[in-house]
Amino acid sequence: MTGISVLLVDDQSLLRMGFRLVLEAEDDITVVGEASDGAAGVSMTHSLRPDVVLMDVRMPGVNGIEATAAIVAEQPDTKVIILTTFDLDEYAFAGLRAGASGFLLKDTEPAELVGAIRTVASGDAVVSPRITRRMLEMFATQMPEGAAGDASGAAAAAADGPLSDLTHREHEVLLAIAEGLSNGEIAERLFVSEATVKTHVGKVLAKLGLRDRVQAVVYAYETGLIRPA
Repeated sequence: MTGISVLLVDDQSLLRMGFRLVLEAEDDITVVGEASDGAAGVSMTHSLRPDVVLMDVRMPGVNGIEATAAIVAEQPDTKVIILTTFDLDEYAFAGLRAGASGFLLKDTEPAELVGAIRTVASGDAVVSPRITRRMLEMFATQMPEGAAGDASGAAAAAADGPLSDLTHREHEVLLAIAEGLSNGEIAERLFVSEATVKTHVGKVLAKLGLRDRVQAVVYAYETGLIRPA
């Protein structure tokens, strides 16, 4: 594996120092810069072109949501991982909707942080079942009265649009992604190889015009393909 370049964006210098110490202990990861606010993060991403940005969502001035949206639009090859203090955080959820490829708590274990960076740098996304459940709960609370019907209408509209282009198996894969299953877990469920699942995932993302698995999860919730219990 070639080296992974990482930009740290957080308004707390001690946290940036801690992340740097953890990451630079890895042979394949290099911290190429630090920014203390979203505007600087966007500017440094443009100049440094890191593989991964660790992005705090709650910062003064340009927040992490705005910065993430700008980075995804301007630097599609750079992946963003949202950092937050709380696992049920509307800011973090908005960051995922803006195009982030992952969501981590700031007190995550070092091994999990490193693994997440390697995962998104390889082109995948960090979506755990716990986080997808939290996302669904939050999306449900944000829906106004009568939204269950609206969600059904959105699902029907999507079925007539991009979803109609999916094969039955690709639809099954999309539902499994929305549950937060890994390629290996999807392969086990559908009795196919991981290579086959990876091919299906790629086709699903391409047909729906989605950036990665995180966006597939958001899409499934917002269209009502998956609804609160």
